[in-house]
Amino acid sequence: MSGSLQVSIEGRTARITLDRPQTHNAFDDKLIGELTAELDRLARDSSLRALVLTGAGASFSAGANANWMKRMAAASEAENKADSERLAALMRALNFFPTPTIARVNGAAIGGGVGLVACCDIAIAVDTAKFALSEVKLGLVPAVISPYVIAAIGARQARRLFVSAEVIDAHEALRIDLVHRVVAADKLDEAVARELDLLAKGAPNAQREAKQLALRMAGATPEHAALIDENNAALIARLRIGAEGQAGLSAFLDKQTPPWLKQE
Repeated sequence: MSGSLQVSIEGRTARITLDRPQTHNAFDDKLIGELTAELDRLARDSSLRALVLTGAGASFSAGANANWMKRMAAASEAENKADSERLAALMRALNFFPTPTIARVNGAAIGGGVGLVACCDIAIAVDTAKFALSEVKLGLVPAVISPYVIAAIGARQARRLFVSAEVIDAHEALRIDLVHRVVAADKLDEAVARELDLLAKGAPNAQREAKQLALRMAGATPEHAALIDENNAALIARLRIGAEGQAGLSAFLDKQTPPWLKQE
C-alpha cells in the first residue's frame, strides 16, 4: 500500500487505516487523493458488506497537515478553491459510500477528522478521544465539512462549536450525536466487531437502499451535495487568501500569537 493508507479486506469488510502516525494522520493533497481513489474503488465492489475507517497510532486524524497548509497559504484563490473541491469530493465519497461505514475513532479527531467521523454511518470512539473544529483560531471556517457535521449534530450544536472551537471529549461527542458509542481502548475492537455482526444479519441490498433512503429523506443527495461543496470551496478559498486567514495561518505555522489575541 501507499505511505498514506493501509487497506485490507477481511471477509466482506474493507478496512482503511490512515497510516501517518508521525503526523497524527493529518491531511494533505496526497492523502486526500489516495483516500478518495480507494473509496471509489471499493464502492464498485458489490461483495462488500461494510467499511471500517480508522487511524494508525494515537490519533484518528488531526485535520490539515502543517506543510500542506503552508503551501496553500501561498497559493492563489483559484488553486485554493480547486484544493478545497478535492477535499469536498473525499467527504462526499465517504458520506454516500454505498455500503454501511463505521468510524473506528482510536484517538483525537480535529477539523477534517471530525468531518470523516460525521460522514460515517456509525461512529465508535475510545473514551480518551478529543474532538475540535478549530478553524476559527486560524481565521478560517469548517466550510467543506459543514454539511456533514451539521447533519450529524444539528445546526444548534454546530453553531456553538464552529464559533468557539471548543475541544470536547468523547462523552460530550456522544451527547451531541457526533459519535454513537464510547468505549475503553481495550474494548474498541470488540465494539466494532459487534456492529459488524449486526450489519451481517441484514440483507445487503436492503441495507444499501436503507442508507440512501435515510440520506434522501434528510435532503442529502450527491447532486445537491456537489452544489453546496462548490460554494463552500469558494468560501474557504476566499478566507485562506484574505488578510485574517493569512495572518492566522502565518501565526499558527510560526507558532506566534494571532493578531486578534494580541494586546492593544
